[in-house]
Amino acid sequence: MRWGCNVSDAPMSAGLAPEHVKTLKPADLARMFRTATDWLGVYREQVNALNVYPVPDGDTGTNMHLTMQSVRRELETADQHSMPAVARAISYGALLGARGNSGVILSQLLKGFAEAIRDCGEVDAAQLGKALRAAQKSGYGAVMKPVEGTILTVARGVADGAAKKADSADMVLENALFEGQKLLDQTPEMLPALKQAGVIDSGGQGYLYIVQGLLAALRGDDLPAAPEITSYAQQQFENEEFGFCTEFLMSEATRPIEEIRELVSPYGDSLLVVGAEGYVKGHIHTNEPDALLATVGRYGRMLKTKVEDMSEQHTEILGMTGAAARAEEEIPASGLVAVANGYGLVKQFRALGARIVSGGQTANPSVQDIVDAVRSVSAEKVVILPNNKNVLMAAEKAMELMEGRAVVVPTRTLGQGLGAALAFTPDTSAEELKDTMTEAAQAVTTFEVTRASRTTNITTKDGRTLAIAEGDVIGLQDDELVQAGGTPEESVLEMLGRGYDGQDIVTVFGGPQKTPEDLDALAERIGKVLPSVEVEVHPGGPDLYDYLVTLE
Repeated sequence: MRWGCNVSDAPMSAGLAPEHVKTLKPADLARMFRTATDWLGVYREQVNALNVYPVPDGDTGTNMHLTMQSVRRELETADQHSMPAVARAISYGALLGARGNSGVILSQLLKGFAEAIRDCGEVDAAQLGKALRAAQKSGYGAVMKPVEGTILTVARGVADGAAKKADSADMVLENALFEGQKLLDQTPEMLPALKQAGVIDSGGQGYLYIVQGLLAALRGDDLPAAPEITSYAQQQFENEEFGFCTEFLMSEATRPIEEIRELVSPYGDSLLVVGAEGYVKGHIHTNEPDALLATVGRYGRMLKTKVEDMSEQHTEILGMTGAAARAEEEIPASGLVAVANGYGLVKQFRALGARIVSGGQTANPSVQDIVDAVRSVSAEKVVILPNNKNVLMAAEKAMELMEGRAVVVPTRTLGQGLGAALAFTPDTSAEELKDTMTEAAQAVTTFEVTRASRTTNITTKDGRTLAIAEGDVIGLQDDELVQAGGTPEESVLEMLGRGYDGQDIVTVFGGPQKTPEDLDALAERIGKVLPSVEVEVHPGGPDLYDYLVTLE
């Protein structure tokens, strides 16, 4: 739906706003959304602490803030004088950065808002009210079974308030906040889980903080201090029926969004499948993440996936409230932080005692991401496993910033990282572990199978010339390209044939598009070629890879 836009000759705001702002330029809106991102960031942990719905995953504030940060990144490169450019940055940035149930719904609220202002030369009070109504309609439209007492309810309150008569943009936002707060306060009466915990809805609170940030930008208000968190609502809840929070981002979809939504709906609940700009973003809670991702992967190019074990995540959240009690216990000599993606690999690293920084090939974490992870580990010192050559420098910089509280084991592949993690013992000093874990990492050979991103010719270390076309299967051994062509399975077998040197164990992680049947069939073929080795297979390999294989 297109909302009508009037263009007036009234002067628009510039710099810090006057007491009442009649109209908004594109640059004003960009500034408002940047401030709203920072405003939500102040309250992120408070929103996390409120979270109880729909399952105890405890990251509503984080997911909404990451979604807003993606909007801000798009705004930084957008033409600040063009309303279509600013609107696109809001919508496109929100979709690509959407994390979790709350983040995906927020992306659809922002999509509706952006579509309503796209054709406006400037936005006056009436148009701002219409945009917030469009946001509400877009949010409700994205959810198969909308539930009241959630962010959607609060978005409806915001829209109702914004529809009240107002002469300026700031008055529209004031009215929106007032009505939104009224409905937010009623959410415990709409959802038994909220009433049991004695809290309001976390997603709704997060949305109101964003609206507060928009208003704060107009008023020129300073950021407030972050509130102190004294309790977490999740302390009162046990695990839900579905164990894995599963997300995917896909391009080049061959089916309409509605059909993809129907394809994945039997796998679980809390389902959201949305799209824009040629991308499809999905979120679902399920007990069959590998089957779900394999199904979706047949109908497009999977760019990113994330599967979180919600029972493990729940345990981590509950652990936060016990931090003070644990402070009196003996702190271990060493902790472990690993950069990884792919739910199977993440599960393995967690089982070995690692705190995970999400990232890897094409999705490198920032120095701050690694520093934050190190700081979250209760240990005298922390060992960092970058697990990718492109993450190594960020890990080393994080180590410098931690001023002696961290050491880096320079793992260049996820296979090396697993080998190093197997040698980790928390009672050993980080300095001693560095040599031991480095040696363990070097004893692992890693094979990765992916697809070529461009056409080229490559000369391998052993002098072979490989002619590679865009889209071809390619194989890497310890991060060096050694094979091209054939099927992913043939790539694995060829590289194992070249790289095998009497090792005992082959471990195979299948990528998002590989089914359990694919893994079993490959294991059988490997067993025939290398009958003396033990073969293990796991779903949940890294994004963008058909297979990750280790030989040890």
